[in-house]
Amino acid sequence: MKVVLFCGGLGTRLREHSDTIPKPLVNIGVRPILWHLMRYYAHYGHKDFILCLGYRGEMIREYFLNYNECLSNDFVMTDGGRHIDLLQRDIQDWRITFVDTGLHSNIGQRLLRVRSYLAGEEEFLANYADALTDLPLDQYIDDFRRRKVVASLVAVRSPQSFHCVHADDDGLVTAFGKMSESDFWINAGFFCLRNDIFNYIEEGDELVEEPFARLIARRQLSVYRYRGFWQQMDTFRDKILYDRMEGRGDCPWMVWKK
Repeated sequence: MKVVLFCGGLGTRLREHSDTIPKPLVNIGVRPILWHLMRYYAHYGHKDFILCLGYRGEMIREYFLNYNECLSNDFVMTDGGRHIDLLQRDIQDWRITFVDTGLHSNIGQRLLRVRSYLAGEEEFLANYADALTDLPLDQYIDDFRRRKVVASLVAVRSPQSFHCVHADDDGLVTAFGKMSESDFWINAGFFCLRNDIFNYIEEGDELVEEPFARLIARRQLSVYRYRGFWQQMDTFRDKILYDRMEGRGDCPWMVWKK
């Protein structure tokens, strides 16, 4: 299955990095989160990627055009560095299509801009490109196919803690406390889609608003609830969390190492 990655957002909540680089290029260790996500999909055999570029898209192009496999693979150096033998490789069998989908386009419009690259594909995967998980992707795809819906999304429990407030009509609080994690599920940004999704998107639509509302009305949108690891890269706090996990070798999203 082809994998559509939405890489064009401004990343305004991660300004410590996104002022200079696009959010998908923010590093976790020596590689950007985009690379980690692509390695995750490639581990399950999905190596044909379509990158929907926008904000600082030229930097994503340059990253792959100047890709150095030695940074993430063991190698033997001889002849004073003039000869390198890689002991493993990572992206040599990937196919990556780079598409400028506009600076200010929303997710729905970015998907419409790459429709021609999905011609003939009965189904495909899509992702916001700002979170990692250890979701068993093959099981998720099987669930999607079994349900025979147009679209499916992964839902996870919110990793954040919220206080839930109940009040009466006079504005007086009647109950206050932490919301149970089991009561609050959020869109994880991992999608399985059939090509029929394009019948539900109109010019200007945001993917998860108008098109998903149309799918819901026709009972064509399903959810796959996942209780395992999922973490977004949305704020500087998230970046620090990822750096600490990578530093101590606690990287559940690296399914290719298991």
